[in-house]
Amino acid sequence: MRYDLPHAAPGQAIGLLGGSFDPPHEGHVHITREALKRFGLDRVWWLVSPGNPLKPHGPAPLARRLAAARSMMAHPAVTITDLEARLGTRYTAATLMTLMKVFPDRRFVWLMGADNLAQFHRWDNWTWILANVPVGVLARPGGRMAALNAPAARFGRHWRLPASESRRLPFVQAPAWCFCNMPMLEVSSSAIRARGDWR
Repeated sequence: MRYDLPHAAPGQAIGLLGGSFDPPHEGHVHITREALKRFGLDRVWWLVSPGNPLKPHGPAPLARRLAAARSMMAHPAVTITDLEARLGTRYTAATLMTLMKVFPDRRFVWLMGADNLAQFHRWDNWTWILANVPVGVLARPGGRMAALNAPAARFGRHWRLPASESRRLPFVQAPAWCFCNMPMLEVSSSAIRARGDWR
């Protein structure tokens, strides 16, 4: 089966940043630029999801979120895509399984903020993700200790790569994950929605 997917050259290291991006904000831009640098990635794909199964209310229309993301994240190494809607996958693990079949000679790294690591154990098939795809975790305001003491971090403690070796992450065999501290921005999608700046 053929999918309308972003271009990826064989051997490239591609970071995948998934989320509802409801709305996208400077924090997403910041961690994307940091991920490109700290993990030595060739590209980052923003996977703008149809919806987040862990959130009780649906996000803004997908087309609106895609347009907002593209206007905010202008970088030659970053692609904004709705590939989960195109693939028909609802959960991250299913998306990754499909991408690994379609692009067997690319090096995917799942990217997340520390806030997501703190509740990663609630994700569908999270142990499969951790066992099969390198995971790059970037610090978020107020989330460092909660993330590093979370069930997923404890479960994968023997697979943690030191931050000083973060650029090796795309090239090591999973399971592997790396937590990087970085300068942080105090911004979140929920706070933007609460202010009424995204209607």
